[in-house]
Amino acid sequence: MTSDTKTGVLLTNLGSPDEPTIPAVRRFLKEFLSDPLVIQLPRWWWLPLLNMVILNVRPPKVARAYQSVWTDEGSPLLMYSKRQQEKLQNKLNEKDIPVVLGMRYGNPSLKQALQQLQSKGVNKIIALPLYPQYSVTTTRTSIEEVNRLLQALSWSPELDCIEHYYNDAGYIDALANSVKSFWNKTGQVEKLLFSFHGLPKRYVDEGDPYFVHCKQTTKLLAEKLQLKPDQWEISFQSRFGREEWLQPYTDIILKEWGEQGIKNVAVMCPGFPSDCLETLEEIAVENKNLFIKAGGESLHYIPALNDDEEHITVLADLIDK
Repeated sequence: MTSDTKTGVLLTNLGSPDEPTIPAVRRFLKEFLSDPLVIQLPRWWWLPLLNMVILNVRPPKVARAYQSVWTDEGSPLLMYSKRQQEKLQNKLNEKDIPVVLGMRYGNPSLKQALQQLQSKGVNKIIALPLYPQYSVTTTRTSIEEVNRLLQALSWSPELDCIEHYYNDAGYIDALANSVKSFWNKTGQVEKLLFSFHGLPKRYVDEGDPYFVHCKQTTKLLAEKLQLKPDQWEISFQSRFGREEWLQPYTDIILKEWGEQGIKNVAVMCPGFPSDCLETLEEIAVENKNLFIKAGGESLHYIPALNDDEEHITVLADLIDK
């Protein structure tokens, strides 16, 4: 790195609606589900279905779910992402490295974030998509959008992308410590479920490494926690549509556990660095109710790393590597 290099950090995550309203959710879902890397189906078939059916049916339900977790600072994902950006900025201040936040969909946008870095005289960008496990549907689409926007801005800084950190020692340690902290408060449970966001199986069959990364994260974490094979399971949540997704499915696993007489379980979501709709509503409410209805007694959700100081140190170390 030369003395005239001015480095900036771009944190990016998926994003969320501006408001927990049907119109705002519809706008967000339209942008998100129009991405051809997220929905890998023929455009001539998918886009009419999206615009004529899905964007009329899903927004009311999704808006109600967002309303149940919304905060004074916006969506939980936005709230925690902003806190991560602020704490990481404080940690990197002495190195004179600006840290900005840009969401792949919604606001603050990637374009706004890049313009911030450009205005600060940055000529090298370290992009850190907050997806520990690489997928075409998350990391790749974020990086491709950054490159597209840089072209549109006629700006050519050096771009260094951190494409994954699923097996990073600091990340695994931080996750393990969050579980140990939970155990210290509540005691160990009968089963610990590691739930990751789902993905159509077809994507993995076509080469997406996401499934392998999720399994490796879980293996390392189970080893770090010294769990026996019968004490934990990996699963995948948030599927929709009719095609097969990565299995086992989170809701099916929890239903089976309840029916088998397992009473006390915990769920953590290692692929989510920030709590969001999928963790706070889908896991901590919907799936908890499903487990209890099936015969379970208690389901504890172990929070994401969020803006925990150890997590911020992990992010700073990734940037320094």
